[in-house]
Amino acid sequence: MNDYTVLARGLQFPEGPVAMADGSILVVEIRRGTLTRVAMDGQLEVVATPGGGPNGAAIGPDGACYLCNNGGFTWQVDEQGARPTLQPKDYSGGRIERVDLVTGEVEVLYREVDGVPLRGPNDIVFDCHGGFYFTDLGKVRYYDQDRGRVFYAQADGSGIEALIHPLEMPNGIGLSPDGKTLYVAETPTARLWAFDILSPGKIARHPWPSPHGGRFIAGSATYQRFDSLAVEANGNICVATLVNGGISVISPDGATAHVALPDPYTTNLCFGGPNLTTAYITQSQSGQLLRMPWPREGLALAYSA
Repeated sequence: MNDYTVLARGLQFPEGPVAMADGSILVVEIRRGTLTRVAMDGQLEVVATPGGGPNGAAIGPDGACYLCNNGGFTWQVDEQGARPTLQPKDYSGGRIERVDLVTGEVEVLYREVDGVPLRGPNDIVFDCHGGFYFTDLGKVRYYDQDRGRVFYAQADGSGIEALIHPLEMPNGIGLSPDGKTLYVAETPTARLWAFDILSPGKIARHPWPSPHGGRFIAGSATYQRFDSLAVEANGNICVATLVNGGISVISPDGATAHVALPDPYTTNLCFGGPNLTTAYITQSQSGQLLRMPWPREGLALAYSA
């Protein structure tokens, strides 16, 4: 097991960590329906309560926090903790939200694309042009489930378009250091795909047998599932890994190493601290946020607050 400190406990399925300039960490609490600030001493403060299922989070060019909201889950709760399952009866619909970090005001920017509703927006990354890419994992019902998609949207709410389809529950999303490659992790297949970016919101599509135009980077020979991701400054892709709890560190050429952690629902990470060499990792089933020295520098995101 690796060297880490538990920064916060008692979180209700935390995800979407964002390192802030003051040393605090924003996380979403999916089960609680909140955006929460974790102070350097571990104290918790609710910043906003968008309800539904706030999932991925990122700071935009205006300093606001942008959320992927999956609309909510039903939950399996046992001695191990809580785990998300099916679409709930009180499902409030998928959407992209903007949160004013000063007032806590929540504004819905997008609920549909070309007349098709967003189903389960999951993870988000901004580019240096002010737009953002996000995944829609979809929803699972008792007898059927949605196909996944990736979108590109403007932060001011002025435009959104479907970019990649179909994917099998696309989850983590991130950009390479030069901004020319978009990485997407699929959850049930434990596959990492790369998409070559031509211009903001435009990709070059590889031909069949690629199912969606992406390049295959890495997969898994054993049963595990991929969740959200972050990118290192050297280009490695760090994918939070379920079942085989921990972080899968994948090079752009597909070489993979695994950093083991105690929670089988290790769902996301971000980089912060001096030189971005501290990883903040959400342990969702146990409701914890970990702080861990990281051996390499994380990639600075396009915007911070």
